[in-house]
Amino acid sequence: MGRVCQSSDHMRTLLSVAALAAFCAAPAFARTPLPYMPPATQGISPDRLHRVDSFVEQAIQRNDYLGAVVLVLRNGKVVDYNAYGHRDLARSEPLQRDAIFRIYSMSKTVTAAAILMLMEEGKLLLDDPVSKYLPEFADARVFVAGTAAVPETRSPKNPITIRQLLTHTPGFASYGDRSLPVNQIFDSALLSQATDLDVFSKRLARVPLAHEPGAEFHYDGTATVVAGRVVEVVSGLRFDAFLHKRLFRPLQMVDTGFIVPPAKRGRIVDMTTTDAGGRLSAIEPGRIAPPGELQNPYFSGGGGLYSTAGDYARFAQMLLNGGQLDGVQILGRKSVEMMMANHLSHLSPPTHEFSPAEGFGLGGAVVLDVARRARLGSVGQFGWSGAASTYYTIDPKEKLVALLMMQHLPGGKPSDPPKLNVKFFNLVYQSLIK
Repeated sequence: MGRVCQSSDHMRTLLSVAALAAFCAAPAFARTPLPYMPPATQGISPDRLHRVDSFVEQAIQRNDYLGAVVLVLRNGKVVDYNAYGHRDLARSEPLQRDAIFRIYSMSKTVTAAAILMLMEEGKLLLDDPVSKYLPEFADARVFVAGTAAVPETRSPKNPITIRQLLTHTPGFASYGDRSLPVNQIFDSALLSQATDLDVFSKRLARVPLAHEPGAEFHYDGTATVVAGRVVEVVSGLRFDAFLHKRLFRPLQMVDTGFIVPPAKRGRIVDMTTTDAGGRLSAIEPGRIAPPGELQNPYFSGGGGLYSTAGDYARFAQMLLNGGQLDGVQILGRKSVEMMMANHLSHLSPPTHEFSPAEGFGLGGAVVLDVARRARLGSVGQFGWSGAASTYYTIDPKEKLVALLMMQHLPGGKPSDPPKLNVKFFNLVYQSLIK
C-alpha cells in the first residue's frame, strides 16, 4: 500500500479517532512517533492538509521521485504521516513509514545539539578557541598569496571558535574555485580519507585558512566534522557513542545512527539520481557508501547519519518543546533559543549564501524576513535539509514540525526533477486555520 495511515477525509469517515489511532499503531506499520490527533483538533483544515498529500503523491506518480514519507506535527501531535511510492528502484516494495534514509546535512543540527549539551554542563563555551580542545589549531594560518607549493600566510587576527564551526564561518578552504592555490592545498590534504575524527582534525589544521575566522559564511560540512571531534575530546566518548548515549537512546530514536544494523538494512531506501533523459536511475557505483555502512571513514557530524521520519520528528519536537520530550530533558529552553537565533548578525548582510531572507543559527537556517523570502512561514522558523532530498522545519510560533523525506541526489542536469520543498512547506502552512 503506497499511502499508509491516511489523514484523508475518506479515512476519517470510516474510522473513529480511537479506531484510527489503533490502526496507526498496528504492528504492520511504523508506529507514530508521537500521539495522533485529527488535524481539525489542532487548528488544521483536513481538506487543505489533503493538498499536501496530493502534491507529493502526484510527484511520485510522475516518476519525479521514487518514494517519499511526509510527517507533520502540530502542538506535539501527529496530524499527517504518510508513505508514498516504493522503497526500491525495481518498485517491488511499497515504501513504509519506517523507511530509513541517509539524512546527510540534517546531521548538522544533531551535532549542534551535542555541543550545546556540553556547554550546559560547563565544559565549553561557544566562543572558546577550538585550539583549547584541539591543540593542532593553535598554529592556524590564513592564506595571503603565493602558490600551493609555496604559500604565503599570516596569523589570523582571532582564533577559530566553536561557534564558527557550527555557523560555517571558520574560514576553511572548502568552497570556491578548486584551482585556487589555497583550495589546492585543502584538496591535497585528502580529508575524505581520514580514518577517524582525530586524523581528520589534524590534517585540516595543517591547511591554511581561506579567510579570517568569522569574516564570511561559506556552507560546507568540514567545520561540523571538526565540531564532532570537539565533542569527543570534551566528553571523553567517541562521537557516535556520545550521540547514542546522550541523544538517540533518551529520545527513543531507535533507527538513527552512523551505521544501520544488518537486520534493518532492508528498510533503507534506494538512492536515485536522474539520467540525461530525465528518467530515475540508480546512483553511480562508488558515489555513495553501500546501504547501511559508514558513509565516511570517520563519524561525520556534517552528514553521516541515517534516520527515519519518525525518529527525526522526535528530535525536532524535542527542540520545539524547549529541549524536552516525554519527560526527558535533553537541553534547556534558553539553549534552544540560542540555537535558533541568527548568529550571522555581525555580517553585512546578516544572511547565509543561499537566501537574502535567512540567517543561520547553530546547525540550521533561521527565517528573518517572510515577505522577502516569498514563502509561507514565520520569523524565527528554523530548519535545514540533506543533500539527498530530505527536509525539515521547526516553527516555534506555530508549534509546527514538518518533514519531507526522499532519497534522490540531483545530478545538476536540466533533466533533474523540480525540488518539492518550497511548494511542500507552502502547502503545509496554507493548511493552518487557527
